[in-house]
Amino acid sequence: MLALANPLVVKETREGLSNIVALIIDRSQSMEIGTRKADAEKALAAMREKLKGMNVELREAEVRTNADAGEAGGTALFSALNAALSDAPPDLASPGAIVITDGEVHDAPDPKTFHLGAPFHVLITGAPNERDRKLTVVRATRFNIVGKDAEITFRVDDYGGSQGANAQLSLRIDGKDAGKRNVPVGKDTTIKVTVAHGARTWSSSKPRRVPAEQTLQNNRAAVIINGVRDRLRVLLVSVEPHAGERVWRNLLKADPSVDLVHFTILRPPDKQDGTPINELALIVFPVRDLFVDKLNQFDLIILDRYQNRDILPLAYFDNIARYVENGGALLLSSGPEFADEIQHLPYAACRGAACATHR
Repeated sequence: MLALANPLVVKETREGLSNIVALIIDRSQSMEIGTRKADAEKALAAMREKLKGMNVELREAEVRTNADAGEAGGTALFSALNAALSDAPPDLASPGAIVITDGEVHDAPDPKTFHLGAPFHVLITGAPNERDRKLTVVRATRFNIVGKDAEITFRVDDYGGSQGANAQLSLRIDGKDAGKRNVPVGKDTTIKVTVAHGARTWSSSKPRRVPAEQTLQNNRAAVIINGVRDRLRVLLVSVEPHAGERVWRNLLKADPSVDLVHFTILRPPDKQDGTPINELALIVFPVRDLFVDKLNQFDLIILDRYQNRDILPLAYFDNIARYVENGGALLLSSGPEFADEIQHLPYAACRGAACATHR
């Protein structure tokens, strides 16, 4: 019976395991304000010294701001905390976590559902009664028809101040002053910006600085609005008759959003063949109307196989050059037979990279 009972003598040797403590240090851009960075380094050194004599395993992690990610690259403090304790058994993480931050956290979980299962200690840098004003673009139109108003919704928040007061907002459009407006603090405000031209329209704004403000880096916001034409006005001037001339015309006429004005010069001024003046063309070529009075009304000018044979005065090429510099588009369609120095357009019409040549 004694043998069947299988008596055993057990001698155990126990060794205590170290508890795990997560020490998270915030090194984001907002920590560069004032003495926050220096205060955080002092707190970090003090925490290391206090935890050195305890039976704990210290896991440190840093949180930095991803400047290339914009609004989505804020202070991901809780992501760093979860990564530090991801492989820790729940029983060993009982001492919890210590976080040194300024309080600006962009991935904070819902307090109702967040449960670490251990104490959560936060050391806040900075000083009492700090104030900061922030400008945020809530909604903005990316594309808008030229000549119409685009809506931009801003929000001015005054952290540490009075949310019910008004703030003066300075507006700039395309680098020019667009006046000032009083907007309520803590509420969304929608303003209208007229898109006066195609391509990009730059709109920036900033509220007036308040006393004892911590930083001015978040006081300015810029919006880019791409202006699109309701209809594209194209001027096509064909000079040298060729088989591709009808291709140009059919291509542009097939698009219902294109308003095409097409002129063909079949006879240069230096040609003398005895043809009566009244039989040269059905209408007189409106050089002044097209290249002086109404030039800026076109979105694109196409010179199809144009030769510099004094058809257009040189002063009109200066008008085309200014038209391109002010945002107009110019397309020169030519071929190898036009690649000589005499027959090229004057340099004034092709300054820098403003002139495109299709070969």
